[in-house]
Amino acid sequence: MAELATLARPYANAVFEFAKEEGRLELWSRTLAVLVRTLQEDEVQSLVASPIHSPAKKAITLTDILGDQLSDSMLRFVHVLAENRRLELLPEIQEGFEAKLEEEQRTLTVEMTTAVDLTNEEKTRFTNTLQQRFQRDISLATEVDPNVLGGALIRAGDTVLDGTVRGKLEKLRNQMQRTN
Repeated sequence: MAELATLARPYANAVFEFAKEEGRLELWSRTLAVLVRTLQEDEVQSLVASPIHSPAKKAITLTDILGDQLSDSMLRFVHVLAENRRLELLPEIQEGFEAKLEEEQRTLTVEMTTAVDLTNEEKTRFTNTLQQRFQRDISLATEVDPNVLGGALIRAGDTVLDGTVRGKLEKLRNQMQRTN
C-alpha cells in the first residue's frame, strides 16, 4: 500500500498543481472520484488488469464510459496514466489529491469511531476541540462500532488518537508484559 502511495504521489501533486492553476480544484476532485468509482466496476477492473489490451485501448474504453464528464485535460491525464501503466493508481492519486486539497483549504476530514452514536451536541464539542488541536476546519465523519467498548478512536490524516477502552486495556497489557 505504501508503495502504491509513493508511486501515486507525483501524479497527485502534478494534477493538483494543474487543477489549481486552472482554478478547477473542485471539478478535478469530483472527476477523480468518478474515475475511481468507475475503475471499481468489475468489468473495468478486468479491462485494466488485462495484459491483452493495449494502454490506448484501456484509456479509450475508460474515457468512453465517462463520456462528456471529462474535459480535454482530464482525457489527457487518463491517457498518460494508461500509457505509463498506472491506471490502477487512481484511488491513491485521488487520496493524495484530496489530502493536498484539504491542506490548501485548511480543512481536515476526521473519522471518529465510537461504541454508541453521538448526540449533535457531542459532535459539536468534538469538532470544536479538534479544530483547536489541528488548527483547521474539521469535517467530522462518525461511525458506530460496538467493539470499541467505550471512548473513541479518531483518525485525522496520519494521526490516530486511540482513546478507546479496548486501546487503553491493550496498552496496559503491553506495559504489564514488559515489566515481567
